[in-house]
Amino acid sequence: MSGSSAAPLLLLPGLLCDARTWPSETLSLTRPAIAPMGYGDADTLTDMAERALEGAPERVSLLGHSMGARVALEIVRRHPHRVERLALVSTGVHLTRPGEANARHALLDIGLAQGAEALVDRWLPPMVAAHRRSDEALILSLRTMCVQAGVETFAHQIKALLHRPEVERLLPTIGCPTLVLVGSEDQWSPPDQHRAIAAAIPGATLKIIEGAGHMLPAEAPAGFVAAMAEWLAAEPASLPVRHVA
Repeated sequence: MSGSSAAPLLLLPGLLCDARTWPSETLSLTRPAIAPMGYGDADTLTDMAERALEGAPERVSLLGHSMGARVALEIVRRHPHRVERLALVSTGVHLTRPGEANARHALLDIGLAQGAEALVDRWLPPMVAAHRRSDEALILSLRTMCVQAGVETFAHQIKALLHRPEVERLLPTIGCPTLVLVGSEDQWSPPDQHRAIAAAIPGATLKIIEGAGHMLPAEAPAGFVAAMAEWLAAEPASLPVRHVA
């Protein structure tokens, strides 16, 4: 499905990210594309989902990266009839793991004490494939975006992530064309995690982009856009996604 008959593409960025996450070619994959700059002061995934839908048309395709993929799943849970297709990129579906809260709050403490630059300089490098961390242009663009998001945004967003709802039971009910995409060098949400997600969603397609880390859209824009184009060309499901309470 393409051109004017395609549902608009709603782009959902991840933690500390905004519309600059996406390669410019993403915006020409379908018309129109909706790329919110962020989620404001929302501190639950539910509120993020509702804010992302503000002003959106009745029917959308969802493309979520990292935390944004969790936002996408909340939209699927709450408004399944509005979702034509779904792409989950560099993400997870597990509940909070032991030690996660301490690690996220330690980063927040750095930000509160030393500023957004210190927080991002500690957080960002593991999000990028090891062999790309010396790419000054890539790191500068990502660092600038994340620093501008600021410590307060980080605080709101980690609160949402640390109180995330269970979604594993939702996956088998998803009935739209679904892409699960990950970089081979993603240390934060590794490929095996995505294999399990894809296996749980009926008919889902799994793609692994070689050499990319967690910031896949920025690290491997050509591979990312090619995967998106293929996903958008898939025939939409004839039945809506079923609601799961």
